[in-house]
Amino acid sequence: MAALKLAIGNKNYSSWSMRPWLALRANGIAFEETVIPLYTDNPADKQQILSFSRAGKVPVLVDGDITVWDSLSIIEYIAERYPDAKLWPADVAARAHARSVCAEMHSGFMALRNECGMNLHRPVRPVALSADALSNIARIQEIWRECRARHGANGPFLFGGFGAADAMYAPVVHRFRTYAIDVGPEAKAYMDTMMALPAFQEWTRDGLAETLVIARFETV
Repeated sequence: MAALKLAIGNKNYSSWSMRPWLALRANGIAFEETVIPLYTDNPADKQQILSFSRAGKVPVLVDGDITVWDSLSIIEYIAERYPDAKLWPADVAARAHARSVCAEMHSGFMALRNECGMNLHRPVRPVALSADALSNIARIQEIWRECRARHGANGPFLFGGFGAADAMYAPVVHRFRTYAIDVGPEAKAYMDTMMALPAFQEWTRDGLAETLVIARFETV
């Protein structure tokens, strides 16, 4: 049995669950996965989430007697627990930059989240977006361009090798694709890199195989 246990939500919809899952899977770190259906009328589903964490939300990572919840906290824990994964850059300045862009994703871009919810099943087509959402999209592309300009010589991901920042921005790749967002060549190249990542492809296949439909996320 794997030492780690990760409770996640529906792969089709749960962007927050995707982040730590990808950080683990892309680095070959063994874990036991529990998928808990979200937003159902079944009280057992809510109780199952609460059995992992009293916060009542996923994702949740359990490592023996240690329980960690919240995507970014889990990624930080994984980085400490498995330093060989190199989720954070070794260079101090690069590491500070990576933590900053991760925190910006963690706490920001609400318009994009609200108007372009993650839904892998959704037919690819554009949707009318607010000025705030368009500003979010421009800012994300700016972040990606800056990261690649500074660290592109070290590899194809935001900070060279696959790391925490890539895990945090992975759901945006799906959002940009699903909602046919017009992006620049640098963003398109980065999206292609992420979509070619085997762990990213595995999550996508699993999400597309799900049959549960959550009506609130099927509005556009």
